[in-house]
Amino acid sequence: MIGLDTNVLARYYVEGRSDAEAERQRMAARRLIESGRPLLVCKTVILELEWIMRGYYGFAQVESVSVLRHLLGLPHVTIEDRNTVEQALSHCDAGIDFADALHHASYRACVSVASFDDRKFACRAKKLGLTPKVVVPT
Repeated sequence: MIGLDTNVLARYYVEGRSDAEAERQRMAARRLIESGRPLLVCKTVILELEWIMRGYYGFAQVESVSVLRHLLGLPHVTIEDRNTVEQALSHCDAGIDFADALHHASYRACVSVASFDDRKFACRAKKLGLTPKVVVPT
């Protein structure tokens, strides 16, 4: 099994730079990812990939979520803590930022999640009735 770094996935999914080195890397990423060889993607790489797509390349959240769903659909790719990532993606569909959604899904065994992000994360989580509850420490 081969573990994939964020930059390999970014080269595969994002048409960014167009210089010779970037094109060489893009083709190498394509050969590896489409080879059918067993691959592993850890959830920190998924988090970083989504952040790079939105923060650096300007993808809309719906576009980055679509890329992540494609990655999860590849039969030869194992996703670390897949259920957590899938739950986070479903929370994204409901309007939660992916990073917050992944953190929340990772804390599902907790009684609550403490966050000072009361305008976005805590408010949306409350509206959606997510458990565990997101609480603002006082």
